[in-house]
Amino acid sequence: MTAAATDVTVGYIGLGNMGAPMAKRLLDWPGGLVVCDARAAATEPFSAAGARTAATPAGVAAEATVISVTVLDDAQVRDVVAGPDGILSAARAGTVIAVHSTISDVTAVELAGTCAEAGVHLIDAPISGGAPGAQQGRLAVMVGGSDEAFAAVREPFGRFAELVIHAGDVGAGTRMKLARNLLHFISFTAATEAQRLAEAAGLDIRDLGKVVRHTDAITGGAGAIMLRETTAPVAESDGWFPILSHVRNLGEKDLSLALDLGERLDVDLPLATRALSSLGPGLGVGGGALSESLTKEHT
Repeated sequence: MTAAATDVTVGYIGLGNMGAPMAKRLLDWPGGLVVCDARAAATEPFSAAGARTAATPAGVAAEATVISVTVLDDAQVRDVVAGPDGILSAARAGTVIAVHSTISDVTAVELAGTCAEAGVHLIDAPISGGAPGAQQGRLAVMVGGSDEAFAAVREPFGRFAELVIHAGDVGAGTRMKLARNLLHFISFTAATEAQRLAEAAGLDIRDLGKVVRHTDAITGGAGAIMLRETTAPVAESDGWFPILSHVRNLGEKDLSLALDLGERLDVDLPLATRALSSLGPGLGVGGGALSESLTKEHT
């Protein structure tokens, strides 16, 4: 804890499923915590625990100079920040507003420009880890903003996050969150395809889920391949080439076997078909012999 941090009052606006557990980890912040929510009942546990409460975002800004916002969508973020009783109506120069809501990166950039006119920093700081991560204080936060603003939030964010990444300028945090969630929901879609194949094969898909969760915890899941600095093709002289070629070869073999099983069971596997042709090129090592021959058969 830096000496400067002990003089900073933090604010938290939006005490829902994510915001409440995050804010609870700031209750013992040395500079104090002030909270606000549209529902009075949501602030009562915080008041009972010693936090100050404010009726409006402006009331939070009158006391706090680092303010976290976790509300529903772009419209609510705009209202909280720049509405009639918004943060900007009372914020002092140098205040940092951290938007944890997943909003458009365009909204983040536009609001940051509006805030800058008042000498206020707005950063986009979306979170990943869901409700369990919030409850456990193990979230990841992806911050888009200036070095100065990032330095101001690093310590309070450390109360509710295990990983705090400075992704770049304003908007970069949101863009990173969108890329992360792109993987998340495509993976969910792939899981539904795997379940259909398993069910058609007479398997217990709950047991399949147990295996997936167990082994992903060991291998790191899809994130295990996200270690290079670029998506450009890999030169054969590069140390990554044999590693990623091995991953491609294993993947193409298993995908081809799954596609064969799906064909025999009359189960359409469009994601597996796409993966067979895209895995090698996506890894930067080009398609292997199996993808070239089997893609033709399944398209």
